[in-house]
Parts: sequence; C-alpha cells; structure tokens
Amino acid sequence: MRLLRLARASIVAVGAISMAVLPSLPARAVTLIEALASAYRNNPTLNAQRAALRATDEGVPQALAGYRPTVGAAADASVGSTNGVGTWSNSIGLEVDQTIYAGGRTANSVKSAETAVLAGREELRSVEQDTLLAAVNAFMNLVEAQAVLNLNRQNVSFLTQQVKAAQDRLNVGEGTRTDVAEANASLAAGQSAYNAAGASLNAAVATYEQVIGHMPTTLGRADGVDSKLPRSLDAGLAAAMARHPSIVKAGYDIDSAEYGVKIAESALLPTASITGTLSHANGSSLLTNPTNSASIMGVVKVPIFTGGASAAAVRQAKENLSAARIANDVARSSVRQAVISAWGQLNAARASILAANAQVAAQQLVLSGMQEEQKVGQATTLDVLNAQQTLLNAQVAQVTAQHDRVVAAYALMAAVGMLSAERLGLKVSRYDPTEHYRQVRDKWGGLRTPDGR
Repeated sequence: MRLLRLARASIVAVGAISMAVLPSLPARAVTLIEALASAYRNNPTLNAQRAALRATDEGVPQALAGYRPTVGAAADASVGSTNGVGTWSNSIGLEVDQTIYAGGRTANSVKSAETAVLAGREELRSVEQDTLLAAVNAFMNLVEAQAVLNLNRQNVSFLTQQVKAAQDRLNVGEGTRTDVAEANASLAAGQSAYNAAGASLNAAVATYEQVIGHMPTTLGRADGVDSKLPRSLDAGLAAAMARHPSIVKAGYDIDSAEYGVKIAESALLPTASITGTLSHANGSSLLTNPTNSASIMGVVKVPIFTGGASAAAVRQAKENLSAARIANDVARSSVRQAVISAWGQLNAARASILAANAQVAAQQLVLSGMQEEQKVGQATTLDVLNAQQTLLNAQVAQVTAQHDRVVAAYALMAAVGMLSAERLGLKVSRYDPTEHYRQVRDKWGGLRTPDGR
C-alpha cells in the first residue's frame, strides 16, 4: 500500500512532532507554512468566496446606473387596406430618460452596495481564516496519523520479538504455553491497532488533499506562531473586538440595513424625471408626408396610495435593521467565547505536553525494569506486555499533545482575527479584493469580466 509506504518513509520522531525532519527523510519536505500557502492558492471554498465577492462588487455599478440616463429605440411597420387600396406605414423612434430625483433611492442604493462590498471583504477574511485553520488541522492530523502508525509498527515489531522469546523459553523448558499465548494475543491486538492506524492515515491523506490541494509526499516541520499571539487574554480579547472579521462584518451589515430603511422610505417620496424623444414616420397616403418630431417632457410623480406595499416594505426594513443589530451582539459574544476557549485550550495543551513527556520517560524506565526482572524470573511475560502497552498509550498521548499544541496556537490566532496570509508571511501572490472593485466600479457597459470571461 502506497500510503503505508509513505508513512514509513516520512514519520516524524515521537516527541519532536513540533518538529524536525528525520535524517532519513528527503531534504525537501513540505512544511506547514508551505502547506498553508498551497491551501491559500488552491482551496476551492476560498476561491469560491473570492468569486462571490467579485459578484458583490457588481452591485455598485448597478446602483450607480440610477444616476445615468437610459436610452431605448423602437421601430414599427404596418401594412393594411382601406376601401381596397393598400396602405403601409413605418416609424422609428429614440427615447432618452433621465431621473432627476428618486426620493434618495439612488444615493442610498449606492451607499448600501458599497457597504455590502466592505461586508463581503470581511466575509472573505473569515473564510480565509477558516480555510487556513482547516489546513493546519489537515496537516497536523496527517502528521499525527503518521506518528501513531509508526508507533504501532514499532509495537508490532516489539511484540513479534516477545512471541519469539516466549517460544524459545518454552522450547528450552523455561517458559509456559500461557506465556506464548499471552504474547500471541498481544501481537494480534497490536496488529489490529496497526491496521486501524493505517486506515486513519488514509483518511488523513484524503482530507489533506481536499483542503490543501495536492497529494502529500513527505512532511516537514510545523512552524510555530507563538511570537504572533497576544501576550495576555485581555490583549487577545481587545484585538478580537477591534479586528475580527465577524465583528467588522456585523458592523457593516448594520450600516447596510440602515440604508435599506432609507431605500424603502424613498418609495413614499415624489420622483422627478425628464424624457426626450425623437421619431421619424413614413406612410403610403398621398396626404401623408414623412414626418419628423422631437419632444422633451418633465414628469413628477407623487405616490398617494400603493395598497400598503410601501409601508410594509418600510416596516420590514426596520425589522431587518433590528436583526442586524442583534446579530452584531451575537458576533461579539461568539468571538469573545472563542478567544477565551482557544486561550484555555492552548494553555491546557502546553501542560499536557509536559505531563506526556514525563509519562513517556517514566514508562520507558518501567519497561526496561520489567525486562530486566523478567530475565531473573521476578517478572512475567504478562508484566512486560502490560508495560509495553502502557508505554505505547503514553507515546500516543504524547503525539496527540504535540498535535493539540500546534493546532491550539493557530486556533487562538484565528479566534483573535489574526490568521491571514499576510500575518503568517506566506510566500504567495496575495489576493487583492480591491483590484476587481476598481476595475468594475465605474464601468458603463461591457459583458466581459475583467479577466476576459
């Protein structure tokens, strides 16, 4: 199985998952930062959100169109008969409409569209954070799965030796069949655990490819971000309240909802427009000469009664504004909870590493002692097998603690709103959401997108 060969070739040393590449690995292994750069470029969810923001950008030129004239042309032709005499006529006309005043609808529609763009950029920041954090999890889960598989492989090798040793002692009359049976039972359980670890590795590889965008080969170090983290919980909370994309977006959503109320209210105000027309008509009658005409007309409309629809739209917009304000409170509360939780998880992960390291060191001594005692008949085969299983459990816990330590640091960075390609220093071409906005904001026409589609 190729994935199992991958595990054997690129396992990271237990206790160094944070971490240096084993000397046996190829010199060019993918680091966590490089994996994050790949996810930033290739992740489909992130690229879809970028496309969604570009679609939102187009709302601004649509709103600005309310300031501009509309031009239309019409043509008609007819053929008939009058008292047996055939007749025909045709005409062509051009009409230009220019809105002068729309009750403030156009101005507020532009402001609402611009605010939606700003909110969309914050949503993109949020998706970028989620994507990068998912990439961290995918990378570290694969590292963890590789390390656990390696530990189980070493365990199977140890248990195989124990089975052979028990059989040898039985052959020379120094052991029992019970010792051999116990060793074989432990070996079977170890083999089963090894197979399960292989299945977990396969799943981790699939997730890695989905999130990061390429098949993994060998993995290198997991770059730490401790220097980029807030120095205290209060500092983290202050930074999150000021810059977390969910909170900033919620603020823009309130502004957009306020403009929505004004747009709805504009339906109750008068509108003024100017319409100019040019036309040319021909006919078959001898009494009808070709005619040309031109006109300009000003129109003022005052809404008196709209069946209650306009009033309902105003009330609806006000409720949307109320919901946006509540959502802002929810966003602030959620971010606060996330920062506090992430801070606690990071501290717990740091403590778990110290405990796991101590447990592994102690259990290694226990296993060595049991093996020495077994040689002089003071410990049984079962004692050695139990000590080995306890050591394996401690080593897996150590790997998990190292995994959790790295993930918790990045999770705290995301909770504070600081997990970005710029902050991490990723070597990628940064996506600039303002570039597309500048390209389309003042366009008066054209069906092609700025990239030529």
